Amino acid sequence: MEFSFFSMVAQASLVAKAVLLLLVAMSVGSWGLMIQKFVALNAANRKAILGIERFDKAANLRDAVQSLGADPSSPLYYIAHQGVQEFNRSRELGNASEVVVDNVRRALRQGAASEMARLQRSLSLLATTANTAPFIGLFGTVWGIMNSFHSIGMLKSVSLATVAPGISEALVATAIGLAVAVPATVGFNLFMGKLSQVDTLLVNFAGFFLNRVQRELNAQRPVQRTGATEL
Repeated sequence: MEFSFFSMVAQASLVAKAVLLLLVAMSVGSWGLMIQKFVALNAANRKAILGIERFDKAANLRDAVQSLGADPSSPLYYIAHQGVQEFNRSRELGNASEVVVDNVRRALRQGAASEMARLQRSLSLLATTANTAPFIGLFGTVWGIMNSFHSIGMLKSVSLATVAPGISEALVATAIGLAVAVPATVGFNLFMGKLSQVDTLLVNFAGFFLNRVQRELNAQRPVQRTGATEL
């Protein structure tokens, strides 16, 4: 008998077909998520690098923040927005420079955390697919083998030719489960590495922003002269 995947699926039990349908749906969903995350994380990494370069080259904090306003989709935009809001709020309240810097630091940290949470969204679904797909496939295999042994018990004479097709049909579920889990596992690990790179860029940007704030505050402080006084 020729090996035919579709014929084996057609002859499988209702439970086995439901398992295979679930695995196919998980595969389609995981591949769609991986494509979306690949595009989003590459764009975030690229925009973060360009934004940091423009921010660092700006003459002052105002120009630096305005350089990020042209691209609201950049992960740096929200962080800078949080930092500017806290900076203006603290200055309006008349806080000391040390308090302003400390408040801006916390705002930047919260902004970076929010951006990382947004970029990590839905990755748990990919991890779930990677962890559960082999076991779902194994369930389909076990169910199929149970049916095969039940059929063996109903027969008066058993040969390899009568047992092998049922077992091979059952093993298809395990093979498909592994085919779904392996790409999801590889994709999840790759995306975690990309997220680590983006997180480093966001932390560096927060440091650049805080340095700008400190320079702005130091430039606005009255200069205290010591020594001889002018006549």
